[in-house]
Amino acid sequence: MYKLYDWNQTGGTAVRAALAELEITYDLVEIDIRSDAQFTDEYTRINPRQQVPSLELPDGSILTENTAILMHLADTHPEANLAPSCGSVERAQINRWLSFFAMNVYEGEYRRIKPERYTTDPSNAQGIADAATALVKRHYDIFEGAMGNGPYFLGDRFSILDIYVWMLVQWWGDYDAMRRDHPKMLRLVETVMDRPKIKPVHEAQFGPGLGCA
Repeated sequence: MYKLYDWNQTGGTAVRAALAELEITYDLVEIDIRSDAQFTDEYTRINPRQQVPSLELPDGSILTENTAILMHLADTHPEANLAPSCGSVERAQINRWLSFFAMNVYEGEYRRIKPERYTTDPSNAQGIADAATALVKRHYDIFEGAMGNGPYFLGDRFSILDIYVWMLVQWWGDYDAMRRDHPKMLRLVETVMDRPKIKPVHEAQFGPGLGCA
């Protein structure tokens, strides 16, 4: 049995969606980040970075970091075709873009949403948020330019990358601008959120529309 340590509307939403696509049952342990539950000694032993999500695997080992969890789930359930085969060009591209989003957009969103955590001088917070917004948008521009005709990044083939992008875009907020500037990316997101197995996850986390309620 898998055990997912998570909280609503966090990066763990992508893991919940992948588990839903794979029809994997799991135990959910809610780590209430509103009350700083991620900083307790008990949870720190599970995830020393004091972040969610963390996934306990059936053998009792713990896996952290969203992209690592997603790739492991895809690799251990190859029948679902959530990732191209190892060694393929398509797999290399999936790895590339997962790293691209994890290193730039995921961290950029943290700086945009919680800028006070990235400075010891509160007067710098707005500048950090503004720079982070520009950073995220720049990387969305790059990905938009790399998108083909869709609806997914690999055309008609759905993958864990699409799940990851869907989750990240929920944090963005300005969907009128995204529809104008990143229409291919937004189409990907809307296609993912309407998938039969992901739609219940999306509505439970974000409501019926785009973005965090």
